[in-house]
Amino acid sequence: MERKLDILLVSEDDTISNQLLNSFDRDENTITVVRFDDVSREVNRQTRDIVIIVQTSNDHIVEQVQYIKSINPLTFIIFLATDSDINLLRNMTRAGAEEFFVLPEELSLFISRFPTIQKSYQMKLDSEKEQPIMFGKGRGQIFSFYSGKGGTGKSLISSTFAQTLKLESAAEVILIDLNIQYGGIETLMSINTNRSIADLKPVIQELNENHIRNVSQKEEHSQLEILISPCDAEIGEQLDEDFISRLLRTCRRSFDYCVIDLPPQMNALTATAIEESDQICYVLLPETSSLKVLKNFEEVCKRLGIHLQSSVTLIVNELSKEKELQLKDLKNLLRFPIASTIRYDYKGLQTFINKGEVIRKKQREKLIPFAKDIRKFVKAVLHRK
Repeated sequence: MERKLDILLVSEDDTISNQLLNSFDRDENTITVVRFDDVSREVNRQTRDIVIIVQTSNDHIVEQVQYIKSINPLTFIIFLATDSDINLLRNMTRAGAEEFFVLPEELSLFISRFPTIQKSYQMKLDSEKEQPIMFGKGRGQIFSFYSGKGGTGKSLISSTFAQTLKLESAAEVILIDLNIQYGGIETLMSINTNRSIADLKPVIQELNENHIRNVSQKEEHSQLEILISPCDAEIGEQLDEDFISRLLRTCRRSFDYCVIDLPPQMNALTATAIEESDQICYVLLPETSSLKVLKNFEEVCKRLGIHLQSSVTLIVNELSKEKELQLKDLKNLLRFPIASTIRYDYKGLQTFINKGEVIRKKQREKLIPFAKDIRKFVKAVLHRK
């Protein structure tokens, strides 16, 4: 069965947008409409199959097409011109636009040809899937681990997830601690250093992979790269949304997987990281209070204009028969998919936490139930790759 195509419609003209939306099959496509200024954020946040750009007066429209192609060369770009400027059409084609139509004369032609374009693109995707899976520079995936409720085990899960990704694959992986005020990852990963992500601030405008690797720390056993939080509220206040956005976009270009441990508080930095993420892994405990916080999180994101439906998956932690809610109860209550369930494993984890030892040390080793469940989740992620 063919999957739904993810279509991004870029338009400043509401009339044209409505005409196009009425002509598309919503059952076969996931369609998002954005203004031109929001294109970069959207293509960074989520891979798009087809991008339809309606001509605007913006001077950077050609550069925007080039940027979309640099993020994902497979994205199919269609340019809908509002005037017959042959030079603009030529430049758009050179930049990477595969099709162009002139409105309003060719609107009906575009609508009639669009199903054929979709089918051709789907066949191209299917042929790509037959190629062997390879990791390479250019378009890493960002996994953000978040929970609005403290004490859910989020930091332990995110750090073990990153470790397991590194041990179970040939991927380049970086773990980023964005708990700016208090940190915590350095304790879980047994790292003692004075360097932190704040050291990247002087070079943030020209940030590259070398800068990141000069500041990051390697976990001894897995060789996982880790960016430590400054653990200082005063220093944290110097880091703004632009810093976070530039940091994550550079990490995306330099690593196959970027794993972020987010703080519970929803502030500007957290919101920016969530918007830049491909996947938001919300850690949930099987209890009523945790469900209420999840609902509050949804409402806050809605007010902030953050779209969650396609990017949020749930991780149910500390699942056991003694808990207030069971898995079948949660499935009836939740509207987001459950990506992973992790068993309550107090006995297995306590030794590692008390000694300050990392949970994973090598690929082949005896695993506690907690680590087994994380590995199962990682295997599913790698299979999707």
